[in-house]
Amino acid sequence: MTAAPRPDVVIVGAGIVGAACAYALAREQLRVLICDAGFPGGGATAAGMGHIVVMDDSPAQLALSALSRRLWEELAATLSLACEDERPGTLWIAASGEEFSALDEKRALYGRAGVRAEILDEQTLAAAEPNLRRGLAGALFVPDDRVLYPPNAARWLLDAAIERGAELRIGSAARAVGAGRLTLVGPSGAVETVEAGAVVIAAGIDTPSLIPGIAIVPRKGHLVITDRYPGLLHSQLVELGYLHSAHSMSGASTAFNLQPRSTGQVLIGSSRELAGRDASINPAIVRDMVARAVAFMPALAGCLAIRTWTGFRPATPDKLPLIGPWPDLPGVWIAAGHEGLGITTATGSAALIAAGIAGRAAPIDATPFLPSRPMPAMEAA
Repeated sequence: MTAAPRPDVVIVGAGIVGAACAYALAREQLRVLICDAGFPGGGATAAGMGHIVVMDDSPAQLALSALSRRLWEELAATLSLACEDERPGTLWIAASGEEFSALDEKRALYGRAGVRAEILDEQTLAAAEPNLRRGLAGALFVPDDRVLYPPNAARWLLDAAIERGAELRIGSAARAVGAGRLTLVGPSGAVETVEAGAVVIAAGIDTPSLIPGIAIVPRKGHLVITDRYPGLLHSQLVELGYLHSAHSMSGASTAFNLQPRSTGQVLIGSSRELAGRDASINPAIVRDMVARAVAFMPALAGCLAIRTWTGFRPATPDKLPLIGPWPDLPGVWIAAGHEGLGITTATGSAALIAAGIAGRAAPIDATPFLPSRPMPAMEAA
């Protein structure tokens, strides 16, 4: 019997980041093997809002999210209908005059990155989203931001990689990683060591179990989804203070974040909580999150919520993902630690990984994301 050819790359994790890496590497005509102990898109991917958004918390984040959104745009025409890809844009809501005065700087920052944005005053915002409360100062509208359904987008990326020759093994749990090799435990309990030219760890919050000492911790988030209310809102709505005050790394936080789904439902976010791996719903967090949403959009008070759930996002102390070679193990690459921005930045992260493995120049400066970078201490909960 002829042995199967050794893969060029083994990817641990079939969430959206691992799936995007598989797609990008298969397009390089590399032999790719993807392994996951669970099912595709079943971890943090299933707990995400599916917002493809340009974020500007730091220059590195802006560069990665802008690149990633452009790559999603290039895929949009080929995505299956099951991905529910739409382009409703994002409205960054300024609640006060002080926040409104900051919109010029944000628009200019986006403009320098090639991202279209326009300022809406109070009246224009009210016309665009009539169910928002009156008296909001205005908003910055980013028309090219997108929304999709993350689990199905991950599956589409995997299917596209498989069409290019990749292999997917579900129920194969990674147990140990070494230089150019990976130990797997299959569904029957059989242990196998796979050798490859490169190993990519895209295992989210489970990455530290394979790479001890890596600076990733789980942050729990809650989401609530309503029954169908078509036309209740038209764009993704996010409060302007989302980055700067609501989501510090210490303690629990909530912020106003609403997403229109293609089904007519409304997805209500968002929260962050350092709670280990306790997946239980925190009623106080949900109450705060929903109350904040209703304060911005009073019409939500009359809507029926049909499901609440939690998920764990892999967070790093400096709020940037780890993308690149792991210095202690030659041939091992990391693509993890994306926290709440993994859906957006999956494509850009994959582009950085593919460029690194292929020995090409990266499409953006990869230095801020290197796993070997100095890392601040994690704040206490």
